[in-house]
Amino acid sequence: MAAAAAIPPVPPSAASVPGLQRLLQRDPYLAPFEQDFQRRYALFYRHLKNIEENEGGLDKFSKSYKTFGVNLFVDGGIYCKEWAPGAEAVFLTGDFNGWNPFSHPYQKKDYGKWELFLPPGPDGFPPVPHGSKLKLVIRNRSGEILYRISPWAKYVIREEGKVNYDWMHWEPPLPYLSRHPSPEKPKSLRIYESHVGIASPEGKIASYKNFTYNVLPRIKDLGYNCIQLMAIMEHAYYASFGYQITSFFAASSRYGTPDDLKELIDVAHSMGITVLLDVVHSHASKNSEDGLNKFDGTDSCFFHSGPKGTHGLWDSRLFDYSNWEVLRFLLSNLRSWIEEYSFDGFRFDGITSMLYHNHGIGESFSGDYHEYFGLHVDEDALVYLMLANHMIKFLHPRCLTIAEEVSGMPALCCPVTEGGGGFDYRMAMAIPDKWIQIIKELKDEDWDMGNIVYTLTNRRHEEKYISYAESHDQALVGDKTLAFRLMDAEMYTNMSVLSPLTPVIDRGIQLHKMIRLITHALGGEGYLNFMGNEFGHPEWLDFPRKGNNESYHYARRQFQLADDHVLRYRFLNAFDRDMNKLEERFGWLASPPGFYKIVLDSDAPEYGGHQRLDHGTEYFTEQYPHNYQPNSLLVYIPSRVAIVLQNLDIPN
Repeated sequence: MAAAAAIPPVPPSAASVPGLQRLLQRDPYLAPFEQDFQRRYALFYRHLKNIEENEGGLDKFSKSYKTFGVNLFVDGGIYCKEWAPGAEAVFLTGDFNGWNPFSHPYQKKDYGKWELFLPPGPDGFPPVPHGSKLKLVIRNRSGEILYRISPWAKYVIREEGKVNYDWMHWEPPLPYLSRHPSPEKPKSLRIYESHVGIASPEGKIASYKNFTYNVLPRIKDLGYNCIQLMAIMEHAYYASFGYQITSFFAASSRYGTPDDLKELIDVAHSMGITVLLDVVHSHASKNSEDGLNKFDGTDSCFFHSGPKGTHGLWDSRLFDYSNWEVLRFLLSNLRSWIEEYSFDGFRFDGITSMLYHNHGIGESFSGDYHEYFGLHVDEDALVYLMLANHMIKFLHPRCLTIAEEVSGMPALCCPVTEGGGGFDYRMAMAIPDKWIQIIKELKDEDWDMGNIVYTLTNRRHEEKYISYAESHDQALVGDKTLAFRLMDAEMYTNMSVLSPLTPVIDRGIQLHKMIRLITHALGGEGYLNFMGNEFGHPEWLDFPRKGNNESYHYARRQFQLADDHVLRYRFLNAFDRDMNKLEERFGWLASPPGFYKIVLDSDAPEYGGHQRLDHGTEYFTEQYPHNYQPNSLLVYIPSRVAIVLQNLDIPN
């Protein structure tokens, strides 16, 4: 990453949102809620000012991952620091002291903090060697002795046959040093949503190394310029898809070491690929022995106490975003992933759950602006997101943030200085639902192109969207991918070019390409695909669990299907690759008015099509406004055909 820039000082007055009028001019319907924006910004400003006055600034505050937990000093000593407000005593034990639980007590400091310093040995070596196991020993107010993993632990492992994770001290004498700088911010994001563990045809947990050397070249060849890595933050339950975090600062050890992940990101950067982390700050696992729950013996600490601190549907704990130390923990967590691993940004999961006190449960969100303002909004959570984006943008301007948010809260992806949430993009979550509805409920002749285009373009154009036809959600067991909805059981029998092309397979292949192309072209300012779906992966995704006898059969991606020239999967793979590479050359949304010709045609024979269009035909725009644009283009094409037009005014 580039060197961190200094965070600018807090403005002398927080009387008003600096750029609010720009926001209100773009969207006059927000004018009645001006006071809500002012109040939110004032709360953000107050937090920022308090951090500057009491912590030496947001820069120092968010760098707490270098002081909390267990950290090595340059002289070989070890400095340990924890926040455990409910503890009566705290000790450090492990291999280094023969697992004596009480020989190394922490000293109690103000505000629930505890400190311990271990001097270097006579030989100058650290008293806690790299790779040794550690535990915190906490005596709570009732005298109970609890064994815990530090919330700031950098590496945790689970040995064969054990249920819980162990904390392993990670301080290698020769740590991995990145050789390649982060790429510049992509003008348009083409995201390959990825899960390291399933990124292999074999029925096992795949490794960071496998992803680095076998999957990254495939992603590069497909024309994606960004990967979004799921399930990296450590989670005890593999089948949670990485959404029940137990150790927030630890890269999952089931795929390899932290250095293996650093190498993966470094190699991706050498290919010009941006790497995003799927970050989960919306909730945490209820595990206590190897998670954050009841860390200090109370039901609060990092979370709200009582029912407010538990998510009813997810059976997980909910952070108290108004708590000073929770802000320190979460902001430092983001910064550590950027600075320790060189991640280029984040896709924040579960934002809707954070933004509303009812977590969006049972809400349909009609789009009425009153749904986004009022006492039902958790403004503490919203202000945390504003602080997070403010910090990221000033410390690491190249970094990107994406919000997974279903309610459609306005201004979430507008700058904090305009009263917005500060995200760069939001997920266009209505689009995959629309495709599922169309395929399930309508005959081909009843598809309404006007309604499809409306869904794809129905967004606030001052906020950027990531469009997608399907993501990991549609690939999970119990659901169906678009390829399986379109072709179903015939995918197992009729995908060979040596067998006759059946109407079901023909229709499925053509619609699969068209759906992706129109979503890519109209749905947003970025595009996302879940790994394997580009070539119509024939099976759903099901992690090993009791319900399937702990099988890995469906927890894998069969990339070999796309490489087999006898199978029709290669047509879908080739179309996806050429679609991405054409977007890189021309940019669907950046072309000015002019005249066009066909440059990508789903009906071409190399994509399994029937070659029914004349590529020499030219198409002209006219001064007919459409979708807030001054000019438009009307093109007639046969059913089950999708095309991309190149603007001939732009030089090749």
